[in-house]
Amino acid sequence: MPAESAVPATVTWGLLAAWMLNDAEELATMARFSRVPQRRVNIAIGLMGCVVVAASAAGARTGGRSRFFRTAVTGFGLHGVTHLASAAALGRYTPGVATAPTVVIPYALWAARRMRAAGVPLTNGDARASVLHGLGLAAVTTAAVHAVAWLATRRAA
Repeated sequence: MPAESAVPATVTWGLLAAWMLNDAEELATMARFSRVPQRRVNIAIGLMGCVVVAASAAGARTGGRSRFFRTAVTGFGLHGVTHLASAAALGRYTPGVATAPTVVIPYALWAARRMRAAGVPLTNGDARASVLHGLGLAAVTTAAVHAVAWLATRRAA
């Protein structure tokens, strides 16, 4: 196993860059696809951006060792798989599917390789638990930002 060293900033801040590319696609297509008001989409994506900035910063601050960062990388990669699955299930384009195989999944695989090369494992030794944590972080965060966006844009009764 290689000696531990810091994961390069291209990996830690690369999460933010890859997310920005994926979410630019979602920002441009989500409202029309889902019939959700654009303002609500904007708020949800902005809030998710705050989470991704925090995860990238935690990764940069700890040389990639932050569990939050590592879980975010796992969740982001799995998020790419869900984009592909949703498009396959519907048999058509869904928001985010163009950048899932071209940006999201390649970034997550590349980041995992770079982390492993630096002696920083993507998982804590239990790949199944890491996948569940990654999916959990992605699902809970997505639900939370959409709920806050809905609350922020709902009309007064």
